Amino acid sequence: MAKMIYQQKRVVIGAFSVGLLGLLAGCGGKPPLRTMACVDAPPLEIATSADGTTQSAQFSVLTYNLEGLPWPARGGRKPYLQEIGARLAAMNAQGNAPDIVLFQEMFSASAKKAVAASGYGAIAPGPRRVSSPEDGPERKLSGKSKPLKGEIGLRVLGSGLSIASRYPIIERDREAFGRKACAGFDCLANKGVMMARVYFPGVPLPVDFYNSHMNARGASKVPEKRNLEAHQRQVEMASAFIADTSDDDIALIFGGDFNMRHSESRWEGFSQYHPLNLVHGYCISEPDRCDVAMSWDGDEPWMDTQDLQFFSDGQKMDIRPIRVEAMFDGGPSGPRLSDHDGFKVTYEIQWPVNLSEQSNVAYMVNSYCKK
Repeated sequence: MAKMIYQQKRVVIGAFSVGLLGLLAGCGGKPPLRTMACVDAPPLEIATSADGTTQSAQFSVLTYNLEGLPWPARGGRKPYLQEIGARLAAMNAQGNAPDIVLFQEMFSASAKKAVAASGYGAIAPGPRRVSSPEDGPERKLSGKSKPLKGEIGLRVLGSGLSIASRYPIIERDREAFGRKACAGFDCLANKGVMMARVYFPGVPLPVDFYNSHMNARGASKVPEKRNLEAHQRQVEMASAFIADTSDDDIALIFGGDFNMRHSESRWEGFSQYHPLNLVHGYCISEPDRCDVAMSWDGDEPWMDTQDLQFFSDGQKMDIRPIRVEAMFDGGPSGPRLSDHDGFKVTYEIQWPVNLSEQSNVAYMVNSYCKK
């Protein structure tokens, strides 16, 4: 009886602590949302091939986990987050900021303010705390739920996701993973996947950008079997979301914190549902076409990081990475301001020179830009 009473007290205390964290998180306000008209887009350099048959352009994408967890999960993060926002804003003012940033862990008020202060003209948020999946799994995870490990059936935080862009975001969507696709303390945040369709001036078609933050392993504090099953469900849901929201004609990029470091089983499950090109793999196999300006160890450097980017051609335009580098890693780009380094990839997109003359292509861009 005494043991039962003790366990009940632990549940009550745990629930109270989570509730307090929810109140604190709620004080952070809404995540930033900012729109930009197509006519206000900054110029983009367009190059034409020597034979006059194709055109191309370049842009950069930064994947960055802010470490924006609120107190009591993290303390003392405010000055670092402020510096992240200030450094990105200064880079934007100078015209050398990453064109697109995929943020994760934008949870606390300071993290949201950092993204808002980063100087980007367009910002789209991911799933909110109360967002629900449209079509998630129907059955619960196998095994018993772990209320003392965060599986209490409610969310105290949103997804922490955001996409910031120097160019107009002309379409956006998002999907929460939901209560039956999370494990452990990750269930306290409403993790999910989001999309932003970005218009680049002079490019006949937009480009789709996807961002996600998937279930942790050890940090979830539940057994490997349980957090692996949650991760696999999130992988499947993200795959379905991309299939439903992407356009086959458009090139796409999928980045984020995938929590697959040192896990063969997670990689196997992910690869089954996401037949996309891995930036790390491409740059290793095509060293003459992709400049690696960062330190990579071993034959499979993607196994040593949580922060990844994938890409895929569209039927009417090609895309490839041409340079990879770290940001905010203590090097020339700035001090280390998070428990993650930023992972920046510069891409080149290419399309036939007469693509803009096709009526369906012109209609797509014009219809979005008139919204």
